[in-house]
Amino acid sequence: MISPVIVVHGGAWDIPNELVKGHLKGCREAALKGMEILKRGGKALDAVESSVNSMEDNDVFDAGVGSFLNAEGEVEMDAIIMDGGTLEFGAVAAVKNIKNPISLARAVMEKTEHVMLVGEGANKFAVKIGFKTCRTEDLIVRRELERFKEIKKKLKFETREVFTDEHLGTVGAVAMDLNGNLAAGTSTGGVPNKMPGRVGDTAIVGCGAYADNCSGAVSTTGWGESIMKVTLAKTTCMFLEEGFNAQEAAEKAVKHLEKRVGGYGGVIVVDSKGNIGLAYNTPRMAYAYIDGEGKLHLGV
Repeated sequence: MISPVIVVHGGAWDIPNELVKGHLKGCREAALKGMEILKRGGKALDAVESSVNSMEDNDVFDAGVGSFLNAEGEVEMDAIIMDGGTLEFGAVAAVKNIKNPISLARAVMEKTEHVMLVGEGANKFAVKIGFKTCRTEDLIVRRELERFKEIKKKLKFETREVFTDEHLGTVGAVAMDLNGNLAAGTSTGGVPNKMPGRVGDTAIVGCGAYADNCSGAVSTTGWGESIMKVTLAKTTCMFLEEGFNAQEAAEKAVKHLEKRVGGYGGVIVVDSKGNIGLAYNTPRMAYAYIDGEGKLHLGV
């Protein structure tokens, strides 16, 4: 009998001690919500969406509410979700006024003939299908407004700083359901002070997420520009296909990211047998997972 498993991450970065508790709590809640669906016989895709929704609604994370502000003080978000059974996926990028972009990404997958919509087009699609929108102010929290003001005082700000300093991270989830199907999803508000229209790895298939029942499901987090150069999620799956176990594949992928392009980031993995792996090269990565025995594990 197949046992369901789920893994979530709250981003790879240097989480300060005073924020660890909030990140662990948010990851725990997200994993439990996803597992509730899996235990009832729900799809891995539904569990992933639910878990990511939970983190998008939690202003602790850089996704949905609590997202970073771009260089013009706007909130632009990216998200992707993928079905490992069919290889169908949906993605949105640089969307505004959407509290749960991963759900909009799923709508792209299920309600259009396309796989990705961006910017104004994605927002028009959301309105067309009656998707719930919100005000920009509903997504901005005081912490990020203050960060935006501080960044603007600097003479120079580099994206690399985000992953070795006190900043928030992308969220994601991977799962296996009772039928052995896999799914992966990732959502983000991007990086602080990014150029308007910037799209990172999150929404790009094979970079921010990938799921294939023949190998595994992966969600990534970190410095998007470097992650895209090595297609980190797909690379992790390739290591699984080569015979490495879930933990080995995660570790090899992150080492490749660092060695090849000097990148920072992390990955969470569930392979085709339900084995779990995770790795990161940032100071910390918040995560939670519920294994095949039903045990909850938390860490940073």
